[in-house]
Amino acid sequence: MYGMNVHKAVIAQREVQSGITIHWVNERYDEGKIIAQFTCEVEEGDTAESLAQKIHNLEEKHFPEVVKRVITEIS
Repeated sequence: MYGMNVHKAVIAQREVQSGITIHWVNERYDEGKIIAQFTCEVEEGDTAESLAQKIHNLEEKHFPEVVKRVITEIS
């Protein structure tokens, strides 16, 4: 599952948190070793669209710092 379908499922299941996982890519979808994870609260009244924006904000904030850290570690 990916994209808006994930956010719809999170809302439908009344989860209290969602988030992102940054992982190494391998030959299987979403099965690479996890590098980092970050979460956000799912609040009452959130919609799939508002949750998607929260997830986008996590990606925008954390991807650059994780990429920089990984590059530094392997250099």
